[in-house]
Amino acid sequence: MPTSAAEPLLAVAGLDAGYGKIQVLHGVDLHVVPAEVVALLGPNGAGKTTLLRAISGLLPTTTGSVRFAGSDMSGATPRETVRAGLVHVIEGHRVFAQLSVTDNLLLAGYDLPRGERSARVDEALTFFPEIAAKRYERGGALSGGQQQMLTVAQGLVRRPRLLMLDEPSAGLSPVLVDRVLSVVGQLRARGTAVLLVEQLLEKALAASDRVYALAQGRIVLQALTAEQNLPHRLEEAYFGHDVQIAAAG
Repeated sequence: MPTSAAEPLLAVAGLDAGYGKIQVLHGVDLHVVPAEVVALLGPNGAGKTTLLRAISGLLPTTTGSVRFAGSDMSGATPRETVRAGLVHVIEGHRVFAQLSVTDNLLLAGYDLPRGERSARVDEALTFFPEIAAKRYERGGALSGGQQQMLTVAQGLVRRPRLLMLDEPSAGLSPVLVDRVLSVVGQLRARGTAVLLVEQLLEKALAASDRVYALAQGRIVLQALTAEQNLPHRLEEAYFGHDVQIAAAG
């Protein structure tokens, strides 16, 4: 597991963001070091998806900073964050139903030289033999689990330094959840960092090195996943007095 002394790959400090006049995030601090898997957990409506959107440039921030690989990414566009190596796989099976698996992946590398794109597609498919065998079939003909694999593979085409996954298990059977999350371990072994938003607590903790808990738009807990009694501490952070203290501060 990476040590906390390593230089952060991603450093979020004092981040505020929201939608119009509705502020969702309040002074969020978070970091991820290279080759580390960090789980971002919290109840529905806590602001997890909003935080990923703010980090990747899909949502403007109002206060605070986002630094990635030593560069200030505050105010960067999604295209700029992707080109820097920060890739956000948004929630849901978002594939082009009428295009083949291969063409879906080629589109993910639209700005790369043709030969490089093909090599990246082949590389991404090595993580998911299930869809590699169907690379010439339409995306819409895949099962829900296979479409989720394709969605993650689209992110892998970019060879990210940090991959942010938003609810990759949503709507999947337990077997397919394990299959998709097994890729997280493979990525860590290859040196890729992962920021994982996941509702399945046990599976998220098993796949991660550290965890942040978000509630009411504030970080209310951060810990190593190896710490004792962590599920109970998370429950208290979500629903107990810790949330009220954070909200009052």
